[in-house]
Amino acid sequence: MESAMLTALTAGLAGLVLGLRHALEPDHLAAVSTMVAERPGARRGLRLGAAWGLGHTLALLAVGATLALLQVSLPPRVADAFELGVAVMLIVLGARAVLVRKRAVTRPLRPARVERRSLVVGLVHGLAGSGALTALVMATLPTTAQRLGYIALFGLGSVVGMALLSSLAGWPLERLQGRLGWLSAAAGLVAAGVGVAWGWPILVRLV
Repeated sequence: MESAMLTALTAGLAGLVLGLRHALEPDHLAAVSTMVAERPGARRGLRLGAAWGLGHTLALLAVGATLALLQVSLPPRVADAFELGVAVMLIVLGARAVLVRKRAVTRPLRPARVERRSLVVGLVHGLAGSGALTALVMATLPTTAQRLGYIALFGLGSVVGMALLSSLAGWPLERLQGRLGWLSAAAGLVAAGVGVAWGWPILVRLV
């Protein structure tokens, strides 16, 4: 009994820490940076990062719970399709940031609209990562409850990690308002580049 509890606590802590680190992945940072550049500020960045993390966690829980309960793995082609969706989304976010860079200064979007977009972006990222995460927890944890708990804590870690990172990024950006349009364009170019580099090998595999 004590051994099982220790295993569950260790797995939970590992999930939380790995979720925090998960927020540092290049595709996540590239996507959120395009939105933080559009709505800079520590508090705004915090909300944008938290919205991304919430969407990411909801997708992980929905797909991960389904796979864990059914005791099945995500088919490789479906996993590739989700990953390709992330790549396409990065390219679209990047292109949008470049094309509308002047609006970032003259007519910034309402915070609620950008937060909704961040939530959707997080959902897409969560779908792409759900298959690999579920395969991991099914291979290492013995019960469905432990697997779902791990996924939930992993998601919580990603919420906290991205919220903190976005807040830290938003603070200096708020003090560069005069160059915000160009910063938004730069973030867009990076996001689009990451999307192309990420998506091309997946597209080749699928085709």
